[in-house]
Amino acid sequence: MGALLPAFAGMLMLAVLLSSLAHRTILSTAALFLVAGFVLGDGALGVVSLRPGDDLVATLAELALFAVLFTDGMRVGWKDLRGAWRLPGRALGWGLPLTLIITALAAHYLLGLGWVESLLVGAILAPTDPVFAAALVGNDKVPPRLRQLLNVESGVNDGLALPFVMVFLAVAAGSDDLHLGELGLELGLGIVIGVAIPWLAIKLEQTRWFSASTQYEPLNGLAIGLLVLAVGKATHGNLFLAAFAAGITVATFGERQRESFEHFGELIAELLKLAALLVFGALITPALLGSVGWQGWLFAILALVLARPVAIWVSFLGSGLSVREQAAVAWFGPKGFASVVYGLIVLASGITTAQSVFQLVAVTIVLSIILHSSTDVVVARGFDDERDVPAWFGITRRLRGRAQEDAPS
Repeated sequence: MGALLPAFAGMLMLAVLLSSLAHRTILSTAALFLVAGFVLGDGALGVVSLRPGDDLVATLAELALFAVLFTDGMRVGWKDLRGAWRLPGRALGWGLPLTLIITALAAHYLLGLGWVESLLVGAILAPTDPVFAAALVGNDKVPPRLRQLLNVESGVNDGLALPFVMVFLAVAAGSDDLHLGELGLELGLGIVIGVAIPWLAIKLEQTRWFSASTQYEPLNGLAIGLLVLAVGKATHGNLFLAAFAAGITVATFGERQRESFEHFGELIAELLKLAALLVFGALITPALLGSVGWQGWLFAILALVLARPVAIWVSFLGSGLSVREQAAVAWFGPKGFASVVYGLIVLASGITTAQSVFQLVAVTIVLSIILHSSTDVVVARGFDDERDVPAWFGITRRLRGRAQEDAPS
């Protein structure tokens, strides 16, 4: 574990040097760190030696997911959220459960898992993560409603999937008491913490007794996030809902605080994300990748190219989204930190099928990171102006236009 810091520092320097190239091509820093973790881990060179049960693994994944959701929430305020809820509501109300069910059906009939374990796998893989589709979400030429849809959906579905994970895990463990009341309290408490703490902090700064200096202003958002995290951990509130709610609250009531923290916060989230990917990659070994067999890899492919697209197609019937927008939403349902964290929770639970579930989840996440983070630039450029798209795309667009002109009216 002592080699982890120099390994991360070296990879971070390489990522910085290649960041401009990665922004223009399909090269992905996320995939770079994942591959580096695999090469440096026990599966190859053995430089970074980690076990799934190590505290560092779960803690780093949890912190990375918290930071990503906190900064994601800052991109929208409550007013924007209410005004744009129609489309995210479809994705969450219909898309999330349909993705869960279709994924569970694939796990049950293709892999022979029991229904409870299959539903557990479906719940773990249902959440999405826009971090691995950054070129799409961060491209100003992509329709705002599409970017907001992906941001809001991915920010909320992590917390919504958690109760399903906990319930199916309790059933798989043979528990007679599913603790539904405790789960509801955990979710509600997370939202309360995420709203109350930032609101109070912002209101205090607006009084005549307190004022942040220009030098310390960027640290205000960091202090709010750390306080939300600390109180959430102490009270067992849902950290992920608390993080997203806190980000939205800051965006709603503290525009100045949001602007001062935005760039700083995104850098923190990026650092934690890359560190978590390096650690996760170190846990992936050739033995793990081979243990799932061809059925496991086929399941991973179906979970990405069938479950999400079918669920989104059904969810957005009559929504008014263009075919291109629906295709982008259907494809960009990458599996990320939430699935990593939930998979680690299952692995530490001690249920008889814990290892099998984690292996399936790990293989699907690996495939998702590679595919989604390598295609976000290409898809995003489909929404760009003619001068910004690759030459092959421009030729295709012109040929299509000529065909339409030549077609008889």
